[in-house]
Amino acid sequence: MKESLDTRMKIVIALGGNAILKKGEKQTYSTLIKNIKRTCKNIVPIIRNNKVVATFGNGPEIGYLLLQNEIAKQEIPQMPLDVLGAESQALIGYLFEEQLLNELRKNKIKRIVSTLITQVLVDKNDKAFKNPTKPIGPFYTKEQAEKLKKKFKIKEDSGRGYRRVVPSPMPLKVLEKEVIDELVNKKIIVIAAGGGGIPVYLKNNELIGVEAVIDKDLASQVLANSIKAEVLLILTGIDYVYLNFGKKDQTRIIKMNVKQAEEYLRENQFAEGSMKPKIEAAIRFLKKGGKKVIITNPESVVKDLNNTNGTLIVR
Repeated sequence: MKESLDTRMKIVIALGGNAILKKGEKQTYSTLIKNIKRTCKNIVPIIRNNKVVATFGNGPEIGYLLLQNEIAKQEIPQMPLDVLGAESQALIGYLFEEQLLNELRKNKIKRIVSTLITQVLVDKNDKAFKNPTKPIGPFYTKEQAEKLKKKFKIKEDSGRGYRRVVPSPMPLKVLEKEVIDELVNKKIIVIAAGGGGIPVYLKNNELIGVEAVIDKDLASQVLANSIKAEVLLILTGIDYVYLNFGKKDQTRIIKMNVKQAEEYLRENQFAEGSMKPKIEAAIRFLKKGGKKVIITNPESVVKDLNNTNGTLIVR
């Protein structure tokens, strides 16, 4: 049975970085606008009749900001990674809000959109700080990667090329969750936790920013559970989750439960920093009260919410 879009569900839509900048594209204003506009068009049918929070990845953007920092350091003082995270939240959030409002007006949907700079609490002693795994920035060839290894930690990213990696601590709490929940309950569309949020930790009861990038999907899960969302919709570059991804015998997963998802994780079916955190986020969301998770690409999103396409994960 299909599930109607008119159920006034509370949904968190986690947009992957590819919804904003695809592999091989340069971060120009026109490219960002083109991709964000297309993404907004795809998600408007869901937004129309539901309470929605949208989050987004910032992997390419934060990487470019780091490069700008590095290139200009002789003339302009460098900023730490958490501050660059805040910059990327505002940069993408503004463009996302602008294009989403344009698409809503085009469809004669009267809704307010609000972008919120979001901080996420992490543990300063998280083991991630000793083992960076989060890919950020553009893709590099093997030759480029060898040169960059002198400056940065570089790893291969799921067979797609080489990228810089940074610490990705586990998100513990979205500090603005009460504000987000209040806005969503008033049917205001909220754009929050961009890039996984700004990582901060507590020291002597004071908040301190830390140089890291939180995984967007895991932060989206923490936010979704804290506002009691029923659905976590994770939009990425592929239409389904696959077993043996990229191999000749790859097989799409149409539906799985938490137990099956955990078994696939144990089998190392999902790449670190790519599909793995999405599956981990799905499991955590469902175990903490969420009803369902759907993983797909932006182009299939309407069909997926009606359970006709994409990978559905349930308890």
